[in-house]
Amino acid sequence: MIPATLNAYVAISVVLFAIGLLGVLIRRNTLVVFMCLELMLVAATLALVAFSRFNGTMDGNVLVFFILTVAAAEVAVGLALIVALFRRRRTVQLDELNSLRN
Repeated sequence: MIPATLNAYVAISVVLFAIGLLGVLIRRNTLVVFMCLELMLVAATLALVAFSRFNGTMDGNVLVFFILTVAAAEVAVGLALIVALFRRRRTVQLDELNSLRN
């Protein structure tokens, strides 16, 4: 088995981040956009862990714990907002949510 290099981890992280960014820019469903934002966060986390591993420090790993905590809170608040929005407007399509009134 060939050991993974830092370049491989960073390449996977860049690909995941690009897929997430493309999903945020193209998709119109609120849930899909939310999942793409989470994918971008996972890509950044992967890069931090990779740099931490190859530098031989624990700094990136410690920072990942904070990122995961923030991501858990983001998921709870984000899904609550999406559910409230759906109850109010009966849709989760971003094209139809063009006004903050009503």
